[in-house]
Amino acid sequence: MNDLNSLFEPIAAESVVDLVANQIENLIVQGILPEGARLPSERELSEKFDVSRPKVRDALKRLEELGLLHVRHGEGTFVAQLSGQAMTPALIDLYARHGMAFYDYLEYRKEQEAFATRLAAERSTPSDKAAVAEIIEELKQAHEAGDLDTSEQADVRLHTAIVNASHNAMLIHMMRSIYDLTQRGVFYNRRYLRTVDGSGDLLLQQHIRIADAVMSGDPGEAEAAARDHLDFVEMSFRIGEERERREAFAKKRKLALETTAASPGQANSRPSK
Repeated sequence: MNDLNSLFEPIAAESVVDLVANQIENLIVQGILPEGARLPSERELSEKFDVSRPKVRDALKRLEELGLLHVRHGEGTFVAQLSGQAMTPALIDLYARHGMAFYDYLEYRKEQEAFATRLAAERSTPSDKAAVAEIIEELKQAHEAGDLDTSEQADVRLHTAIVNASHNAMLIHMMRSIYDLTQRGVFYNRRYLRTVDGSGDLLLQQHIRIADAVMSGDPGEAEAAARDHLDFVEMSFRIGEERERREAFAKKRKLALETTAASPGQANSRPSK
């Protein structure tokens, strides 16, 4: 991918293979080169690093042997799948059958996102803040247009951008896996939150509050905003579940009354003597 060329810097003469490999490793560990990212060609890397192609080839081969890169013949060199799935398909199905696990997921997200958002407020760079601001504008426009699909996608990208701004490599890799589950609707669909927030206004304002705290460099407010957002998500689902429970009972009562009304003789019958 030519647009990744700017990630790489010229290499000094000493230990060329080590330096090439180390630079690529650093980009992977920091989450800059995500799983599945296609690296530029050997020729492009050679030009960018300002080293010979055989040196680049040796570095890539070393990283492939370490399991960090995967070569697809005829396609190119890609970053290997490193973090794995947060859950196996069997565990996902199990969680789907046991709804209380959803609240464990929210509890985990709340703590991790609160920590990540605090760090983002402390560590975010101008580039990080620009990325967050751009996504917030996209969320606003999608909200005004009633574009739910774009809004859902931007929602996940906003949380991802804030975690990236924490500059904590472990958080970046772990939360990327969690957000993948969220984006695929494993735990919930964002539209369900409208059970409480029918217009989506509250969700938008919560995201703006989080972004503003990060961009203004206020760690305490950033953490509080993240916690309040996940508290709202939990409250919304609890209210929604209770409404569904009441509606299910209401339908059963209605069915029972209709059945009784249709069979008055059975309802009033008495055993014969």
